[in-house]
Amino acid sequence: MRFSLKQAVFGIAVIVVAAVAFVNAAQSGGTATVRNKLTIIAPASPGGGWDGFAREAQLVLREDGIVNNVQVVNVPGAGGTIGLSQLVQMHGRDDVLMVTGGVMIGAISVGNTPESIDDVTPVARLADDYAALVVPADSDIETFEEFVEAWRDDPTGVSIAGGSLGGIDHLVTGMLAREIGIDPEQANYLAYSGGGETLSALLSHTTTAGMAGYNEFAGQIESGTLRLLAVSAPEPIDGIDAPTFIQGGVDVQMANWRGFVAPPGLTEPQVDELRAIIDELHGSPGWADVVARNAWTDNYMVGDEFSGFLDDEQALTDEIVEELGL
Repeated sequence: MRFSLKQAVFGIAVIVVAAVAFVNAAQSGGTATVRNKLTIIAPASPGGGWDGFAREAQLVLREDGIVNNVQVVNVPGAGGTIGLSQLVQMHGRDDVLMVTGGVMIGAISVGNTPESIDDVTPVARLADDYAALVVPADSDIETFEEFVEAWRDDPTGVSIAGGSLGGIDHLVTGMLAREIGIDPEQANYLAYSGGGETLSALLSHTTTAGMAGYNEFAGQIESGTLRLLAVSAPEPIDGIDAPTFIQGGVDVQMANWRGFVAPPGLTEPQVDELRAIIDELHGSPGWADVVARNAWTDNYMVGDEFSGFLDDEQALTDEIVEELGL
């Protein structure tokens, strides 16, 4: 079979183009992949704060065309440390992010997990949320001051439902107990793996009160199913009609920050690409709307600043856990 000069030139051109494409793909590594498909691990059950945070990010990443396909996977249990353990095993995977925050730092402090936040790759801190203390709408307790009085009168009889042991909900409960003269170890705290379970416990009157991120209760507060007593913010929050614990006479405040980490073993270009994706998310109008709608506080932090914050946060949480005997 004979080939013309024109056919030969065309064949050489095809080979050259293919070779260039292969080199470009090799140089880009997983960069093209993560822009096409990203998995976000929410290390908690559906319906909780981490799940909500992950799904809000998923929606904005998709709608703004930052990532074509974003999947959220729930890995509940042990204050997020089961998800942390799985992430640590995904060494070198640049197409996975996991939601993290103060809850996980606390769970690491009180647990015996072999993994720590040092075993993963910090990406960014995005927003802060605050814990909310609520009771069922038909509860006899109508104010924060009444709750404090009831708790002092019956420390073990008043039960508080919240997230995993060592999480922000647990730490805030322990701090409140200490400040009003109750031994934190005597506090009747019932831990659940997600906001949905905490809500069920409240609505079934299994517990006296509930402690969780404000947005985990927001829908039921607005519908009148739950009564909001106070929040753990340092000062009143716009859009939230409730006093702070400080305004109620108890000097306790704590933020539940949320952000993203990635698996260990990533190259610098892979980390840069993940941070670029989250930077685009943070800078988008869609994310600004999410922050405003959820009454979060924007507290963006990346790079060495975020890594240093994680070290400081773990040290502070370890100190609080030891001090409270939790």
